[in-house]
Amino acid sequence: MSKKFSIWLLATILLTTVSFAEAQQPGKISRLGILLPVSPSTAARNLEAFQQRLRELGYVEGKNIFIEYRYAEGRIDTLPDLAAEVVRLKVDVIVTSSRVAIEAAKNASKTIPIVFAAAADPLEDGLVSSLARPGGNVTGLTLLAPELNGKRLELLKEAFPKVTRVAFLRRAGSSGDRRFKETVAVAKALGLRLQSVGAKDAEDFKRAFEAAKSGGAQALTMSPSPFLTTHRARIIDLAAKNRLPAMLVSSEWVDAGGLMSYAPDILDNWRRAAVYVDKILKGRTPADLPVEQPMKFEFIVNLKTAKQIGVTIPPNLLVRANKVIR
Repeated sequence: MSKKFSIWLLATILLTTVSFAEAQQPGKISRLGILLPVSPSTAARNLEAFQQRLRELGYVEGKNIFIEYRYAEGRIDTLPDLAAEVVRLKVDVIVTSSRVAIEAAKNASKTIPIVFAAAADPLEDGLVSSLARPGGNVTGLTLLAPELNGKRLELLKEAFPKVTRVAFLRRAGSSGDRRFKETVAVAKALGLRLQSVGAKDAEDFKRAFEAAKSGGAQALTMSPSPFLTTHRARIIDLAAKNRLPAMLVSSEWVDAGGLMSYAPDILDNWRRAAVYVDKILKGRTPADLPVEQPMKFEFIVNLKTAKQIGVTIPPNLLVRANKVIR
């Protein structure tokens, strides 16, 4: 073997070894923090949609992405501590939902990117500087809550033309107070009188429904709220027992036994939130990613519940439903 050939062979072996070693170097493992005000079971469907979209984008949990989950389970006073815990884990992005959780994350870090999958009114709530250019470390997807509260009332009135008084269920002392005031104007235009009924904790719901009935309420509506979502089963049960037709805030409520809902396709919001995460992990900043509005809306009707509480949904309304549970 000639000296030149030996040198060439050695160099080739070294280069091949280096190239192989470089190819075997593990890529960067991204870390996400999921901070939610509800329970794991309540969030399960949304997170499944989010995780599925991440996989479609090339992220495999445990391989090139690691996710830390923190749930307040309806105890929103624990959110600041949970947010601080997520920040200490040095995550690359925090994914969250609802004003209280977004605020907790935002207060915990001014630098870690925060993506919200569902915010009622991020501009009015002061979470972003503008929808087009959020300006800080927070961006995501809105629920269009103020506009949809009015649309829900319109559908409720169309379903039950004789209804004149509607109870608006909210968490007492929360942003639900503002949502109630925003909806009053629409109610007046429809010839409806809106009655505010509030609850501070789980024990208050029975009293709230009693107040609605004694006040003459003939139907029920609400605005999105982690507190109400946490107690979804209880609210659906009380609405049925009091025979109050309820216009609810997402398809999950109707799947669980509620009468009707009109809302953005929340699963689509969570899938799109995964796209935001992907963009940020690839170098984009939240300040330059516009807050997006929902693209899909769903009107869902549960005829089983209608029969249970003794009401009839007009056929012309049923044909407009995206889904009818029979």
